[in-house]
Amino acid sequence: MIEAVNLSKRFGPTKAVSDISFQVEKGEILGLLGPNGAGKTTTMRLLTGFLDPTEGRALIGGVDITEDPIEAKRHIGYLPESPPLYLEMRVQRYLEFVGRIKGVPRKQLRDRVEEVMEKCALDAVRSKLNGKLSKGYRQRVGLAQALLNSPDILILDEPTAGLDPKQIHETRQLIRSLAGRHTVILSTHILPEVEQTCQRVIIINEGKLVAADTPQNLTVRLKGFQTVRLTVEGPAEEVAARARNLAGVHEVEQKGQFDGAVILEVRSEKGRDLRQELAKTIVEAGWGLLELNLAGMSLEDVFLKLTAAEEPVPEEPTAAESGAEATSEVKKESDS
Repeated sequence: MIEAVNLSKRFGPTKAVSDISFQVEKGEILGLLGPNGAGKTTTMRLLTGFLDPTEGRALIGGVDITEDPIEAKRHIGYLPESPPLYLEMRVQRYLEFVGRIKGVPRKQLRDRVEEVMEKCALDAVRSKLNGKLSKGYRQRVGLAQALLNSPDILILDEPTAGLDPKQIHETRQLIRSLAGRHTVILSTHILPEVEQTCQRVIIINEGKLVAADTPQNLTVRLKGFQTVRLTVEGPAEEVAARARNLAGVHEVEQKGQFDGAVILEVRSEKGRDLRQELAKTIVEAGWGLLELNLAGMSLEDVFLKLTAAEEPVPEEPTAAESGAEATSEVKKESDS
């Protein structure tokens, strides 16, 4: 549905985006994650045709957005970093105006405007001037205009910026509800945004792609092993010894004890999930299994490690994404 092929963008001597390649499948919600100034906004502007790449291509549904921008943009709803509002227009009239620009059929326009205002909780401000709205309401109007023409693809730059906690929760729910029917890319430097909303994450640092995978897979790939955390009612040393005897176990570490129970972390080779074997071993020994789950680095740990690293994390053989040479800090107009 979306494909970036060796995208690069220079602003004079500054290379804001450096040879970025990735794919987003139909119906997927992808998080574009990175620190401020990493190149997220520039990447989104390249994908939407707002900027032309210095090198590489951006394909929307197989259409090169530079070669056929009109056709490619028919499939895109875009919320830029600053919502594109006419401040002298009232909310409802503005959305009707945008709907006409986007080619929403006249017979459907009023119903479509009502639908997006309901989704984005704008009914209370429908008659207010955009220029009189709070930052949070302006952000919601921006999201509403992106949804107006029911686009196949939504590209959202910091969609919850300026919202209060209740509005953030509602917006995340709305974005999650779009999965399957819409392909969504959202950029953010807020880690819970990605964890609670996105199925996959791309991490950009200093203009280059350093990782592309699910948060769970990134954890395993960075650590180089899989970790299972379990709490067992039983003799600590014997429980640990049984765990060590399982095939594929590299290390067993005791993390604590309480009321006759022991907490262990069992590390195995990468890609080897020992939960079923551990559960069977514990039950057959007659011990009580109180907890059993995969443990790993948090997304915050992953993010900090990758953005501090000098080299991209190694990709799996099937990954389409790739990193590239380091670049200098993005100047103001390409900050994200």
